[in-house]
Amino acid sequence: MSDAPAPQDAITSYARQARWTAEPQAPQPGAPVSLPLPERVTARARGTLTAEEWRTEEAAWSDLADARYRACVHRAPLDAAAAPVRVGVKDTVDVAGLPTRLGLRGHRHHARVSNPAIAALPSARAAVTAKVVTTELNIGVGSECVNPYVPQIDPGGSSTGTAVSVAANICDIGLGTDVLGSVRWPAGQCGTVGLRMTQRTSLLEGVFPLSPPMDALGWATRSAADLAYLWPLLGLDRLGAQRPAAEGPYRIGVVANVDGPEGTCGPVMRQALETACGRLEASGQRLDAVRLDDLWALRGPAWELCARQAWDAYQVWRPWVPADLHETTRGALEVGAKVQDDRYAWILERLAHTRATVEGDFDAAGVDAWLLPLDPAAPPDLATADARVSTIPAPGDPDYDLRVAYTPLASFAGLPALTMPVDRDERGAPLCVQLIARRDHEPLLIRLAGLLEEAVGPLGFRPS
Repeated sequence: MSDAPAPQDAITSYARQARWTAEPQAPQPGAPVSLPLPERVTARARGTLTAEEWRTEEAAWSDLADARYRACVHRAPLDAAAAPVRVGVKDTVDVAGLPTRLGLRGHRHHARVSNPAIAALPSARAAVTAKVVTTELNIGVGSECVNPYVPQIDPGGSSTGTAVSVAANICDIGLGTDVLGSVRWPAGQCGTVGLRMTQRTSLLEGVFPLSPPMDALGWATRSAADLAYLWPLLGLDRLGAQRPAAEGPYRIGVVANVDGPEGTCGPVMRQALETACGRLEASGQRLDAVRLDDLWALRGPAWELCARQAWDAYQVWRPWVPADLHETTRGALEVGAKVQDDRYAWILERLAHTRATVEGDFDAAGVDAWLLPLDPAAPPDLATADARVSTIPAPGDPDYDLRVAYTPLASFAGLPALTMPVDRDERGAPLCVQLIARRDHEPLLIRLAGLLEEAVGPLGFRPS
C-alpha cells in the first residue's frame, strides 16, 4: 500500500508552502516596507534599520505582493549592502547580469552593459530588485498584471510592470520607456505618478527601440513627493541636460483643443481638468487658455510614425528573435505596413519642423508648461481593453479620434511630460491630468506636480 498522501492533502500541503491564500482582503505592507522613503533611507544610513531586517521584511512582502499583482518577470533579492531604495526596470531595458525578455515567452538575452540611467545609480542608495513586465515588444495587448489599487481597471501598457510594481510597493521607483504614452498610461491607470523624460538618444543605449525619434525613458513613483525626493537622491537630475526650475509662481497654458469635436474630451476628464485648474490657481499659479493647432493635428501621424518604424524594425530583428507573436502584436505591425513611403517622409519632415519650432509655442503664449487631461476618457475596464485588436489605432477605425488621444503631443515634439491623479471616479479609478514642459525641464514638471499634489490632498489609494 502506498504511503503517498491523497491528492487533496498533497495540494493543501503545497498551497501552505507556496503561501497561497483565499483571503479576499489584500495584505498590507508593514514597517519597514511601508515607511515613507526619507525615513527608510535615514534609518538604513543610521543603522536603526539593519540590513538583515530590511532584506527579510522586503523579501517577505514582495513575495506576497508579486504573487497577487504579477508585476515581475525576474526578482533580484537585496544584496549584502541592502540599499534602501528598490528600482524596477522594464523588460525591454538592459541591466547587466539580468535577463531581458522583451515581453516574449520565447526569447531572452543576458546583457553585459546596463542602460546609462541604471549604470549611474548610486549603489549605496538604490538597487535594481526586479525586471518588470512589459507587453509584447512594447506593442502587444495585455500583460497579466493586476492593477493594485483598482483590480477591475486595465493597468495599461506597455510599461505595465513599471507602474504595477510601484503601486504594489514591490519597487519604490520604476524605469520604463514612453513612446506615445507607454509610461504615462500605466502610471495614470494605476494611480501613480509617471514622468516621460525629454527624448534624448544618449539615454537609450540598452533600450529595445520601437520608434527611435519618440522613444524616451520614463519613471513611475507612488507620489509626486517621492519623485521629488528620489530625483536628486539617485542622481536622476544629472541625466541628460536638465535645467533647474525657476522660482514660481508659474504660468500654465490649459490646452483648449481638448474641447470641441477634435478634442473628444468626455465630461469626467473635463471635470478632472477643472479640478486641477482650480487647485493650481488656489496655489498661486496663473492659468491661461492656449491652442496647439499645428501640433494637435499631428497626433495621428505620430501613431503612424511609430507603427511604420516598428514594421521596419521587425524586418531587421525577426531572424534574431524568432517568436510566435500574439495576434495583437501582429495587428499593430500590420498598421505600420500600410504607411506608404511618401506619407512616412512627410511625417518625418513634420517631426523635424515641430522640434525646431516648438519652443516658440511656449514663448508665444508666455507659459511655462501646458496642462491637459491624460486621456479623453477615464481608464478602461479590463473587458474593454482586452477587446482591442491592436494597441496602435489606424486611420479609418471607428474610434480613431478617441484612441489617438492626447499623449502623442509630448512624444512627437520630444518633450518631457508628467501625469498624476487628481480625482477618482465612481469605480475608484484614478482620473489624471498631464503637464508638458519645454525640453530638459523635468525639474519644473516635478515641482508643479508637487504643488498640485499638495493642493489636491490624499486620494486614498492603497493595494486592494
